Amino acid sequence: MAMQLYIGNKNYSSWSLRAWLLLRELGLPFDEIRLRLDFSDGSPFHTTVAGVSPAGRVPVLVDDGFAVWDTLAIAEYLHERFPDKGVWPADAKARARARSLCAEMHAGFGALRSHCPMNIEADLPEVGRRIWAEQPEVRRDVARIDAMWREQLAGGGPLLFGRFCAADAFYAPVCARLVTYALPLSEAARGYVAQVTALPGYAAWADAARAEHDFIADNEPYRQPPSAG
Repeated sequence: MAMQLYIGNKNYSSWSLRAWLLLRELGLPFDEIRLRLDFSDGSPFHTTVAGVSPAGRVPVLVDDGFAVWDTLAIAEYLHERFPDKGVWPADAKARARARSLCAEMHAGFGALRSHCPMNIEADLPEVGRRIWAEQPEVRRDVARIDAMWREQLAGGGPLLFGRFCAADAFYAPVCARLVTYALPLSEAARGYVAQVTALPGYAAWADAARAEHDFIADNEPYRQPPSAG
């Protein structure tokens, strides 16, 4: 029986993208269960996710009835379950560095995440220019990410550790944000964004995100819903 991955809207759910892309790019079989993001009590999202995870959030990976939630935990579970699939780099020091980068993403960059929520179908350079001008914390987050990527890519690229691994999956939602809001990047960082967004798995996710046409106002405080006419 294939694993099941519970995810939210592909247009908005950055955490879901991490786990989904990791599974897809590594060729691991799974069934996708997509739920519309709605955290209100009694919603289908709330009741369905609560049935498999006490955390009540996505993504949730279920393998033979065993649930794993939180993207770092999912990555580590997949690494142990499929040790030859390349979830992490083979070299011990590279593996430790990849885990460090993922942990930094997992716990940090709150300003970028808060002010630039993932919205793949949107093209918002004007919003990005305003945020860049008004939010020094966002500029600091992007500067740190840019420097981190450049340091890793200096080892040869084209991805952070040469071939795809969990680190690239963790930064895929950042790439999506940087594209949507057209935030300034170095040439090397722009090249990395192009590499990630060209991955077959990312392209499939992005196509599905654009096809959703599901406006959720809480995820788009800077825009009005489309007119009914």
